[in-house]
Amino acid sequence: MLRSLTANLVLHERIETTDAKAKEVRRVAEKLITKARRLGKTAYTANEKLSDKERVRRLAAERLIASYVPRFVTRTDKGGETTKVNLVEKVLVELGKRYADRPGGYTRVIKFGPRRGDNAPMVGLELLDGSAATAEGEASQTMKEGEEKPKKAKKAKTEAKADVKAE
Repeated sequence: MLRSLTANLVLHERIETTDAKAKEVRRVAEKLITKARRLGKTAYTANEKLSDKERVRRLAAERLIASYVPRFVTRTDKGGETTKVNLVEKVLVELGKRYADRPGGYTRVIKFGPRRGDNAPMVGLELLDGSAATAEGEASQTMKEGEEKPKKAKKAKTEAKADVKAE
C-alpha cells in the first residue's frame, strides 16, 4: 500500500489520503528524493557522458529507488490517452534537479478535515515546487530586516474590546 501511494505521489505530485498514511508516505518519499539529490549532476546527466565510477553510483541509486517504487506505470490523460512513465527516471532527473539546492522538506501536508464515512482525518500530500532559496526569497521580500509588523490591527482590536466593555 505504501509503495502504491509513494508511486502515485511521484507520478501525480499530489495525493489525498488519511493523516497516518500521509506521514508514512512522506517519510519514504523524502528518502527516495534525497537519494537522487545526493547524486548531484550525476542523476540527470546522460549516461554516455558519465565516468565509470559515476555510472556505478547512478545504477546503485536507480536500483535502490526501483526496489521501492515500480519502474514503469501507465498514466491516463483527460483525453483518454495512456502514456508510459518511468518513475525511477522521474525521481532521478526531474525531482533530483528540482530539489538540488533544498536540504530537505520536499513535501507538504494540507489538512482537509474528517472523512464522511468513518471520520478519519483526511489530508492532501503534495510535492513542493521550487528550491529553498526561492522560499527564503519570498519571505525576505514580504518582511525586510529591521522592519516590524504594523501594530494598527492590534490597536484596533484593543479599542474594539474597550468599546464592548464600556457598553
